[in-house]
Amino acid sequence: MGKENIQYWLALKFVDELGPVGIKNLIDAYGSPKAVFTAPESDLVTVQRISKKLARRITEFDNWEKVERELEMAATADVSVISAQDPSYPQTLLNIYDFPPVLYVKGDIFEEDINVAVIGSRMASTYGKFMTERLCRELALNGITVVSGMARGIDSAAHRGSLTGKGRTIAVLGSGIDVIYPPENKKLYEKIWKNGAVICEFPFHTQPKGPHFPARNRIISGLSFGVVVVEATERSGSLITARLGLEQGKEVFAVPGSIDSPGSKGTHKLLKEGAKLVESVYDILEEIMPQVSINRRVKKPEKDVHREQRGVNIHMSHHGDADRLREEEKMILKIIGKEPIYADSIIAMSAVPPSDVLHILLSLELEGYIEQLPGKRFKIKE
Repeated sequence: MGKENIQYWLALKFVDELGPVGIKNLIDAYGSPKAVFTAPESDLVTVQRISKKLARRITEFDNWEKVERELEMAATADVSVISAQDPSYPQTLLNIYDFPPVLYVKGDIFEEDINVAVIGSRMASTYGKFMTERLCRELALNGITVVSGMARGIDSAAHRGSLTGKGRTIAVLGSGIDVIYPPENKKLYEKIWKNGAVICEFPFHTQPKGPHFPARNRIISGLSFGVVVVEATERSGSLITARLGLEQGKEVFAVPGSIDSPGSKGTHKLLKEGAKLVESVYDILEEIMPQVSINRRVKKPEKDVHREQRGVNIHMSHHGDADRLREEEKMILKIIGKEPIYADSIIAMSAVPPSDVLHILLSLELEGYIEQLPGKRFKIKE
């Protein structure tokens, strides 16, 4: 996207009181931000949510120096500024009602990322932080990109867990991309953008203020296939994010805690309202993975098949044809027989990286080729 086009996007963003929905309506009406600035005031007022005052502010906008400074700061800080029309803009985010018209991105966001939001209380317990790090490490090992808000407590633990699992993670800020909050997360900030991305919708130098966090939360849930709440009080902002996720059609999960802990009140409330109980990473993966585009998973055949592998008759009724599997998946299937075998043994017997083995085992289980037994053992599904 050319510099000129992003200048007009930023200019729209800098029009006082013109929010994301107003900008969306204008783009729907005129096709591009440049066309908006060339439209007469009398036409602009016919667009939904555009008052006479807003129309005048658009036609009288002249703060192009601010726009130019913003782009210069972005270039200096190695930050990409992308609009909702940019091919690199996250497609999942476009599905929400009030998606941000402009995103600031430090690091890389990829279309193939399978994002799961993991959030919770800033005043997290030792148990909550431990569970979050463990859960996010396992999500990372299964190829999931963890999205959170880089706040104290659960959010920071989520990012750390993903990084420990050598995975990708995305932090969504409630401040400008250059404002690290909390300040003690400076090193974490650096690790996140080098192994994923730090993103926000706010201009440079924007300080973290109360209203910014609910706005940030809609991006966290909007980016993700599901929202996992680890610890939350009854009035926690994490519950707002979870409800935003529900409104956006996302899966919502909750990790149970002690009935005596205030940090469990919110998660237990979510469970009562129908959130999925999380006892292991597989509770998340079995809901998320079927949502992933079919071309990222094993394709199913049109009819039943039976095939012999290593003397084992593998029944694949309505589940898939082994010939369609990738080579690594075939290798894993050859190792697994009718007798249960531990995941660690499968990893040891294969030439496939451990994180890939776990991801393949999940895919094979979801497609119905194998079944998982207690103790992380697997066998061919008959």
